[in-house]
Amino acid sequence: MNKIFSGLFLAIALMGCSDLLEEEPKSLASENFYNTAAEAKAAVNAIYGPMRSDNGLATNYPAQLEGLADYGNSRGTQTPVSLYQGLDNTNINRVGVIWDNFYQSIRNANLVIANVPKGTSTSPAEKTAFVAEAKYLRSLLYFAMVRNWAALPIRTEENMTVADVPRSSVEDVYKLILSDALEAESGLPDAPAEIGRPTKWAAKTLLSEIYMYQANWASSRTKAKEVIDANKYSLVEVSTSEDFQKIYGPEVVNTTEEIFYFKYSRQQGFGLVSYAHRKIGPYNYYGPGGVYAQYTDSTSNSVIKKWDNKDLRKAHILYNVDIGLGASSCLFRKYRDPAATAGAGNDYPWYRYADLLLFHAEADARAANAPTADALESLNKVHRRGYGLPSKTPSAIDFKLTDFPNLTAFIDKVVEERGYETMYEGKRWNDLKRLGIAKQRILEVKKIVIAEKHMLWPIPNSELLYNKAIKPTDQNPGY
Repeated sequence: MNKIFSGLFLAIALMGCSDLLEEEPKSLASENFYNTAAEAKAAVNAIYGPMRSDNGLATNYPAQLEGLADYGNSRGTQTPVSLYQGLDNTNINRVGVIWDNFYQSIRNANLVIANVPKGTSTSPAEKTAFVAEAKYLRSLLYFAMVRNWAALPIRTEENMTVADVPRSSVEDVYKLILSDALEAESGLPDAPAEIGRPTKWAAKTLLSEIYMYQANWASSRTKAKEVIDANKYSLVEVSTSEDFQKIYGPEVVNTTEEIFYFKYSRQQGFGLVSYAHRKIGPYNYYGPGGVYAQYTDSTSNSVIKKWDNKDLRKAHILYNVDIGLGASSCLFRKYRDPAATAGAGNDYPWYRYADLLLFHAEADARAANAPTADALESLNKVHRRGYGLPSKTPSAIDFKLTDFPNLTAFIDKVVEERGYETMYEGKRWNDLKRLGIAKQRILEVKKIVIAEKHMLWPIPNSELLYNKAIKPTDQNPGY
């Protein structure tokens, strides 16, 4: 089936093409809009629009994070991101647009949470599912924001008409994130209503990561293990580097390891844009051409240099091309769509089963205060697949418990594996910050001392100028 017409509105990609998925923003203000299931569904669809737009997940958000990772650098106007001394005006504006778009999606989620329960022509089960999806997305967004901005104005269905909302503590933001995720877990379905919509398993995966940030290892392990034991997901097996296109390729509609993705298609305004690899020289990995934002080096960057060439992920993601920095410079090609005419059709993998397995590996070991057989097996499944071996079958390249004299050595290996597995997915920087090793890693790999102001993004002027409850002194340090 043509990807454009499959599953969830290929998450919003079909908002303008399907009556079922039509977004009606003018109607969102109407008290009568939420009465039927179709109306409620259209309101839920509207949550996805701003967060997955060109200025959100399609471009700015992952690109800003990838410039911070230890394995690569940004170039062009995004160069200041990789200098770690604070953002310039151009990049301050970019993170400000992310903030605005994410809060627009949060507003749309609040409208669903406030109004769908009042619907007169929807069943209790339908209301529960719609509200649970809205709360899942609201939790996901606040979770992304608190990790990059820290304290936030908490806007919910209870105060969404209030303009002046002060920043709440990180602790209070996490209380809302956790509450929403738990309600989503109880209200979301076992299987997605459409491809691209969240399930209770997506909520459990979100909970597993939230608990990791709270160092609640036992709870994180429990949620991850529930997903594993459900046997709903499995890694896509590969035997060559090109087989990874079965996971990331533009024609892929769904896979066995997709837990929650943001869906894109080859339509203007609905496709993955700058985050897709752009055309350079003889290499055309993105049909419309353009520029690239990030690069790395196979000899000077120790993360890349250390990476085993036998690992198929390395050949799939990286390729050498001289961009004026020498023959050892490399570009990323994880997301490629030569046939694209507007946006790329590649989907954005927020949570894959590989993520979940590595959450479990870390949480299980930390909860036990030592490497465990179960944690080791979760790690080995991802490792085997990286080398093109059957993920569930013991192999000669498997790690062994005797390889790790202590918990620290095991966690270091999990972190390394996750760096390879999720490269160019916008996850590495937040992982390094959570682990408390971001400054150490950048100093080791790039020989740069990170300025404290660079650890968070600045609160944008769009908030400071119109929210009187936030004073200039409430700005993040250094801005």
